Formats: sequence, C-alpha cells, structure tokens
Amino acid sequence: MPFYRVVGEVPRKRHVRFHRPDGGLYAEELMGEEGFSSDSSLLYHEHPPTAIVKSEGVTTSPATLTPNHPLRPRAYRTQELSPGGDLVLGRQVLFGNEDVRISFALTGETSELYRNSVGDEVVYVQEGSARFESVYGALDVAEGDYLVIPTGTVHRWVPDGTLRALVIEARGHIRPPGRYLSKYGQFLEHAPYSERDLRAPAEPLRERGEHVPVLVRTRAGLSRLTYQHHPFDVVGWDGCLYPYAFNIRDFEPIVKRTHAPPPVHQTFEGPNFVICSFCPRPLDFHDQAVPVPYNHHNVDSDEVMFYAGGDYTARKGSGIGVGSISLHPAGFTHGPQPGAAEAAIAAMDRGHTSTDETAVMIDTFRPLHLGPAALGCEDSDYAWSWAK
Repeated sequence: MPFYRVVGEVPRKRHVRFHRPDGGLYAEELMGEEGFSSDSSLLYHEHPPTAIVKSEGVTTSPATLTPNHPLRPRAYRTQELSPGGDLVLGRQVLFGNEDVRISFALTGETSELYRNSVGDEVVYVQEGSARFESVYGALDVAEGDYLVIPTGTVHRWVPDGTLRALVIEARGHIRPPGRYLSKYGQFLEHAPYSERDLRAPAEPLRERGEHVPVLVRTRAGLSRLTYQHHPFDVVGWDGCLYPYAFNIRDFEPIVKRTHAPPPVHQTFEGPNFVICSFCPRPLDFHDQAVPVPYNHHNVDSDEVMFYAGGDYTARKGSGIGVGSISLHPAGFTHGPQPGAAEAAIAAMDRGHTSTDETAVMIDTFRPLHLGPAALGCEDSDYAWSWAK
C-alpha cells in the first residue's frame, strides 16, 4: 500500500530488542514483497512464527478449465449457484488463466485459517457481511466492499449470515493503478479515491492456542501446516503492506460530455489484468451525447462484467440481471443491446440525468478459460441476443 501505518505496540527503532513482559524477546516477522525491494510490514509475535509441528498434503479436486471454443460471448447467472462450503474451500470457479482465477462464493460458514502464498486476493462482497480476521487485526466488511488481501496473510472469514462474494485470486500482486499515485506513493488529486477511503485493521487481534492448523495454498496445491502456537499472537506491526477494504460507493466516477472509455473506471491493477468499478454517475452531458457504450472490440483482452446492483441500461433485453456475469472475449465486438441507445436518449429527453448501476469489471490480457461453475449456470441464449 502507498502509505505507512502503525498498529499496536512497536519499538522505537526497527530490528532492536523488544522485550515481552517476562523478559524474553518478541519474534519479528518481516512480510515483504519482491525480495526486500517493495512494500513490507514488520510484525511482532509473542511466539516464533516459524514453529510448526506437522505438515500434511490436502487432497482436492482441481477445477478443470475449458477453452472458450467455439468462440462466443457468454453470460452466467450466479443466482443459480448453490450455497456450500466456506469462503475459502467453497469457491466455485467461473474463469481462469495463467494470471488470475475468478470464483463466486455463497456461504454462511466460518473458514479455516488460510494463507494464500501464490498471490494477492480481492474479495468483492455483493450481499451480506462478515468479519475478516487476520494476523494484522480484524476488519468488518459488508455489501459493496472490496477487500484486498496481500500474499501470505494468515486469515479467516466469519460471515454474519449468508455472504455472496466475487473472489479474484492473482498470481502476483494487486495494487492501485500507478497513474493514480505520485512517485512517492501518495494518491494524486485526479485519482477517483484516496487514502481516506481505505479501511485497515486498527488494533491487534490476539488469540491463544496450541497446535493450530493453517491451510496454505502454493502453486503445488494445498497443504495444512500445524503451528505450535496460534498465529494471531501479534502485539503490533508497522509498514505499508496490510489488508484493506474499499467500498465501491466511495469510488468517484470520472465523467465526460460524451461517453468515457472503461479505463476511467479502473480501481486496481494486477499481473496482466485490471479491476474496474462502474458506479451510479451523471450521464454524459453533451446535447447530442449517446449515453451508453459504443460498440467496441478489446483486441488484447477478455472482459468479465459482474452486475452487482442497480439497472444496467446497455444490457436491457439481454437477460442480464443483478447477479449475472457476462464474458466478452477478444475476437468478439460487443456493445449495447439493440434499442438500448435509443431508449437511453429518450430517457435523457424526459429529464433522466444519471445512471443506476453497480458493476465490477475484470479485463484480462490473456484468454480466460471456463470453470465448472460457469458451465453449470450459463444462459445459453445470450450470445444471440444482439440479433434479436
């Protein structure tokens, strides 16, 4: 993250003696990216974070990914997915490639302690609320929240009732776009959100326990490491690397007199993909504006759009509704449904001045393959909806 935080107790200088009340030393753990060359945080544990007493392989059935062939645009209804599992092991894989995996979770169960050592995660909460508990502390998240979880963070999810969430798992790190930041890491004035919009753990989360299992994901698969002491024994930490929440309602839309392209909605960037937020905003205000997207062909990327709430004008008549996901692949020109532009212009003429839509878009720069959950909830008529 681009700014520094201190939570709990830390010594005045880094890497000096920091004594526990019994006279022993707290154990340091440096969580750092890119080999000591990027963001990091220094955590102080009551017990050594290295002490494990068991390691076991965890057998799971890997999600089979199928190429989008023959090529066509597709749509899916997450409303038809069945609940099951927790927010970690209950993820239903929709799409994936070498850089990112996109899943949906519908759950009310508390997860195991979990650490993703492959890459960062972003979880977007569509409905419900949950408590996110981690070595950095806890965060309460609810509808509209993105939660960014750095690689290697031990955490668990405690839903408060049923939680519906879109899960984006990267093979690498997810950050605010570089063009929003100064060369020193501060959000610039033209950025659509700022440091004040981000929420992070404010105090340590302490738990006691011995022989505590933690599920760990690596590129080889899942393992379960049993720690001699509970990982939630951190008395304090400082640095620029930590989980944080950002609510989509705090994204400040950028508008033009005529329709603006998708990069104005960009919220995060990952390795070979971006995440964008489409939020309620003023309509284009040129007197001859066409207030829906023009037909476009992203020749270098596949586009996934999750329709999280509101009324998405450009998709009227396509079968898309709240909870739907569309996939518009490279090789296909897509745009508004027939009649959508005329209907939007007529609404403007009647005095309609703003949109009512909330959506999360993921553009990937390598083709997305289809996961088992996508194959099980597809709207098979969507591809032909422009010809109706």
